[in-house]
Amino acid sequence: MKLNDITIFEKKALAPYAYTQVGGIVDYLAIPKTNLELQQLLSWAKTQKQTVHIFGRLSNLVVRNGGLKGLSILLHELRDIHVDQRTITADAGSDLILVTETAMMHGLAGLEWAAGIPGSVGGAIFMNAGAYGGQTDMVVTAVTAIMPDLTIQTFSLNELEFGYRHSVFQENGGVIVRATFVLAPDLKSDIKLRMDINNYRRADKQPLNYPSNGSVFKRPEGYFAGKLIMDSGLQGARIGGVEVSKKHAGFMVNIGNGSGNDYEDLIHYVQATVKKRFDVMLETEVRIIGER
Repeated sequence: MKLNDITIFEKKALAPYAYTQVGGIVDYLAIPKTNLELQQLLSWAKTQKQTVHIFGRLSNLVVRNGGLKGLSILLHELRDIHVDQRTITADAGSDLILVTETAMMHGLAGLEWAAGIPGSVGGAIFMNAGAYGGQTDMVVTAVTAIMPDLTIQTFSLNELEFGYRHSVFQENGGVIVRATFVLAPDLKSDIKLRMDINNYRRADKQPLNYPSNGSVFKRPEGYFAGKLIMDSGLQGARIGGVEVSKKHAGFMVNIGNGSGNDYEDLIHYVQATVKKRFDVMLETEVRIIGER
């Protein structure tokens, strides 16, 4: 199906686009190449009364086997990155790793913590991503979004309502299209060294040889999720093709032909086991959506 020059796929699987290589069939799928195309798609969905689902790199998300109703939009083709002195402006679909490398090449520090995080700028803002002592809200100063009424609104830092793995976009329905980062000048060599150290730490501790969503659970107050899972004897626990990583208990990996339902079922099993053993209820960091 065509909307102007935009192809809208019908009954399309999300799995090939997801980091985990899982995800059911969606009713409609579109991949806009410009912000104007994104606006046109949102307008079409509003006119057709279609539910809209917005995704970046599908890197912190589990889509159940039953897939999604309505229109799913992938933003990974919206990836312009512009540097102006200490400021980087990046489209929502920009690869977060590429933004960190761009910052390093221009001698701008502040994004080293994100050097190896798979995902998009929009996803990082949506969930206020962070690692190794850094977090999105430390460097983002403004975000532009298309609101449910199709108006374009720019949010200042104070309006973004950042919290632990939270932003205002989890409630207001806005579609993130662009973000502005303000960074600090530094030597390229020093920035690269910090990025290399973080990437080494990831490779040393995380199961990067299998598809995963990264850390599955939020850190419970007073505990570490990975240690609770490890101490519950759950490393290597498997449902279908998804396994609690033997390398890092906080990760679940697709070891072969795993499904969204496998991920969800294993998450519930881990939650129930840790609750029974330590009376701590683990809260998911990954989002689980779609129909069973």
